[in-house]
Amino acid sequence: MNEDTRKLLEECNSGCKMALGSMKQVKEYIQDEKLKKIVESYKQKHEQLEIESSNLLKGAGNSEKEPGVMASMFSWFTTEMKLMIEDDGHQIAKLMMDGCNMGIQSISEYQNKYKEASKEATELAKKLVKTEENFMQEMKQFL
Repeated sequence: MNEDTRKLLEECNSGCKMALGSMKQVKEYIQDEKLKKIVESYKQKHEQLEIESSNLLKGAGNSEKEPGVMASMFSWFTTEMKLMIEDDGHQIAKLMMDGCNMGIQSISEYQNKYKEASKEATELAKKLVKTEENFMQEMKQFL
């Protein structure tokens, strides 16, 4: 596995973990059943992508990348503060959309940075970006 492939897979893996953490965090606040089902559906999609990236990394003798501690803490704290102020579906949709946007930007940046990544890693990154785009689109109805 070349360095670009490893780094792109690590970023995809870390991004999935950040997304999963956010979805788990807001889950207890969701009242709307439709919103709950959509978040759960995308949680499962992110779990699959996280497993896929993990398996590719481990298969080549590499380890997973955990999200940065500071980024994780800041994300958790910001989400909690926003939900304390307003914990309705509107606020949850906005938080999820913000996370999707960050994920799209981050993974797209890494795709451009790690141009020598394998086709398999590049396809996984594209799939992750598409998942984020679709999730963001579904959240619009709750704004």
